[in-house]
Amino acid sequence: GFLSPANRGALMTALLLLFVLMGVMAGFVSARLYKAMAGADWRMTTLKTAIMFPGIVFLIFFSLNMFIWGQKSSGAVPFGTFFALLVMWFGISMPLVFLGSYFGYRRKNLDLPVRVNQIPRQVPEQVWYMRPAFSITVGGVLPFGAVFIELFFILSSIWLHQFYYVFGFLLLVFVILVITCAEITMVMCYFQLCAEDYHWWWRAFLTSGSSAGYMFAYSAFYFFTKLEMTKLTSVLLYFGYMFIGALVFFVLTGTIGFYSCYWFVWKIFSAIKVD
Repeated sequence: GFLSPANRGALMTALLLLFVLMGVMAGFVSARLYKAMAGADWRMTTLKTAIMFPGIVFLIFFSLNMFIWGQKSSGAVPFGTFFALLVMWFGISMPLVFLGSYFGYRRKNLDLPVRVNQIPRQVPEQVWYMRPAFSITVGGVLPFGAVFIELFFILSSIWLHQFYYVFGFLLLVFVILVITCAEITMVMCYFQLCAEDYHWWWRAFLTSGSSAGYMFAYSAFYFFTKLEMTKLTSVLLYFGYMFIGALVFFVLTGTIGFYSCYWFVWKIFSAIKVD
């Protein structure tokens, strides 16, 4: 068990409740950022915030559970639990997201440190190592390298039924992950801006978020070297749940990278003296 056998399922329950209640913060932050980017259709953005990520996770989880039902396994999640999840999603989480978005969009927008040119400049031809595909691929190596050893013990805890108790060390690894994602993304963003390429926002998200691809690749390596699964349902469950984990890791690291670059770009342009 991932936690003590006496508290089996406590971690998942706590994460689920925290995700539902943090809908207010999700709506508030997405609306504030969307308004700062001069967006107008905040309702559609809020709807995507409330539906897109949990919808993908729910569809994958429900599809995997169908295979478990087909095997007539006692480990299948009953329909009542799915109904309770839907009630929590549409009855609690989504209204909280819209509530947070309403207050976030009503807040006064932050004043940009410099005036934005109405006519975008042409981005010059980039050298091969500054093109998005290469920089994004390279940017995910360091964040993954900061966590892959701990990832081995977590996978062993989940799939080999080993106990995991070093949560203090896990917190330290998480702090190192945050610092690594922020640093590598800001460095890559600095090189990008020096090359006169100002399209930094999505590349900042993908630079650190690409570490999720390495995480999923490592889970495939772990599957072929450590596990002995032969049934199709077991293989689908493994890769389905690892894809959900990689998706969560992608959103987490990508968000850290984007907001680090957002702060970095704000600071360097605030230091510019415009006469």
